[in-house]
Amino acid sequence: MVPAARVTAGSAIGLSGLLVAVHATNDAFSSMLAALLPTLQVRFGLTETVLAVLVATLSFSSSVTQPLFGGIADRYGRRLMAALGVATSSMLLSLIAIAPSPVWLFALLFVGGLGSAAFHPAATGLARGLGGPRKGLAVSVFSSGGTLGLAVGPLVIGALAMSGRLDLSPWLMLPGLVGALALYRWMPAQPRPPRAQRPKLVDLSLLRGPVGLLALAGILRSISFVTFTNAVPLWLVGTRGFAPDAAVVFWTLTTFSFAAGVGGILSGALERRVPLQVLITGSMLFAMVPLGLLFVVPIGGFGYFVAVAIAGALVNGGLPLMIVAAQDLAPHAMGAASGLMMGFTWGMAGVLYIGIGALQEAFGVQAAMAGSFLTLLPGALLAFTVLRRHRAAIDAAG
Repeated sequence: MVPAARVTAGSAIGLSGLLVAVHATNDAFSSMLAALLPTLQVRFGLTETVLAVLVATLSFSSSVTQPLFGGIADRYGRRLMAALGVATSSMLLSLIAIAPSPVWLFALLFVGGLGSAAFHPAATGLARGLGGPRKGLAVSVFSSGGTLGLAVGPLVIGALAMSGRLDLSPWLMLPGLVGALALYRWMPAQPRPPRAQRPKLVDLSLLRGPVGLLALAGILRSISFVTFTNAVPLWLVGTRGFAPDAAVVFWTLTTFSFAAGVGGILSGALERRVPLQVLITGSMLFAMVPLGLLFVVPIGGFGYFVAVAIAGALVNGGLPLMIVAAQDLAPHAMGAASGLMMGFTWGMAGVLYIGIGALQEAFGVQAAMAGSFLTLLPGALLAFTVLRRHRAAIDAAG
């Protein structure tokens, strides 16, 4: 391991790159589920509501539990928690494509998701620590690793599905295991705080303050992202008539997620030039334009993929800065705050997706998608209010 005091600027860049790569590996498995939903629906004869419950299961275990794991990382060390987390998620989520029954599928998603929950808040804290004064950019670059993984995952599992070799998917766990060993070997060890200064494992006070309100705005933002990545494949297949293994399904998810990573990096690069509330709320509001265009442009054409890319960049653009703002507002519980913004928001959006799945059955996939995208409007207004009201505290932490 590298002692914290010996981390130079050069080694910080290398370690940041390692975190990005491991983050991409970890999150690739989550997007594989979305790409596999049409296949799983045909294989097991599942309804849209049951598919939504699958999404909610992974979202709950991998995201809602992140504040708890963030508190554990704050108390006992981030390096070990991050390494164990990515190892667990890689081993179990690489098996979902060959699950023999829905029961096994639910079990793999739930337990494997807990590994992802352990990884995220610990690794986010490590990334911020390596960033020095450019903490916003550091967290944005780290966050881009996750969206890169979300982009690559559908292509990888799609290639196996289209070639009829989903039986090879367990081999996909190997990069995650290698990444876990590398994290534990080379990331700097974080000193444990004195027992009297250790944060609570579950700090409910965060939910009652500005961090909680910012998390609510994050949930409203995340609903649109979760809906896109999980409902669009069903929309393309069930409404637009494409085959479950059609290339446009996988390329749509990849384009959206890759652009989401780029959007996060751009917002991090602009953090010192544009006010946070403008970057965060502006990106959420303008995202509704390309999301609406998806329903009117020809599927698979140049304009379609441009709209998909712009939507991904804008929907995700403000997320890394929302994470940094939450950390600034709760410096005593940075891991828990990271878990709230990076995990709890996604998890609650995934749980709420059960309702969206029911709306899909009642009113059609397209109508349910359009309604869920409108949650960006109240999310943007709430984020703007919180950031403006607590701007002094955020600026002081910076």
